[in-house]
Amino acid sequence: MQDVSAFSAPAQFEHAQRVAKMLSSSDLVPKEYRGNIQNTLIALEAANRIGASPLMVMQNLYVIHGRPSWSSSFIIAAINSSKKFSPLRFKMGGEGDAYGCIAWALENGTNERLESPKITMGMAKAEGWVTKTGSKWKTMPELMLMYRAASFFGRLYAPEVLMGMHSVEEIQDAEVVVTTTPKASKANKENERLTLLINDAETVEQLEALKAHIDPTNEPVIEAYFSKLSTLKP
Repeated sequence: MQDVSAFSAPAQFEHAQRVAKMLSSSDLVPKEYRGNIQNTLIALEAANRIGASPLMVMQNLYVIHGRPSWSSSFIIAAINSSKKFSPLRFKMGGEGDAYGCIAWALENGTNERLESPKITMGMAKAEGWVTKTGSKWKTMPELMLMYRAASFFGRLYAPEVLMGMHSVEEIQDAEVVVTTTPKASKANKENERLTLLINDAETVEQLEALKAHIDPTNEPVIEAYFSKLSTLKP
């Protein structure tokens, strides 16, 4: 499946589904993927895009507040294994709020030194990262500075490796509490109900009966419908 998207053609999609079904039945994959063919299929596509092991991607791809994100250790490993740069290094320096970290590496081919923006404790405080409940910035600031600098380096110089995604820590630090209106909450529950019914359908006829209740603008439910339909059709 290397270099061929799972969504490029029906044959590739069906093959990817079979692989995803097999992997999702394994006890070795993280719980977010066990029995979940949809999540596993997305992980397979991500692995194909960056040329990584599917199991490695599943062990390091998380969904935080509905957004997929990489573990910081995976970001560093992916940058190093991309062969675009020398191994990523970190330069610590400064005092007080100016204490911070720069991630740097030499670009292969040009030997140009590439650096991330300097991530400082002053920045972490100003952005509210330090004061968040359970923040690791209080207990392991040096590690968090290196993790954040690596993420910035990756998005600047190797965005194709990160696929535009942020690190787990970045998503957690940027958490915003959203108040859900009663109307939105009702719609979400209806979408969840329809998705469950779609996944539980055992025949094409049962699935077709649900079609009239699906909002044509609701992409997640429509995707679930066609994914289930492809498994029921001979």
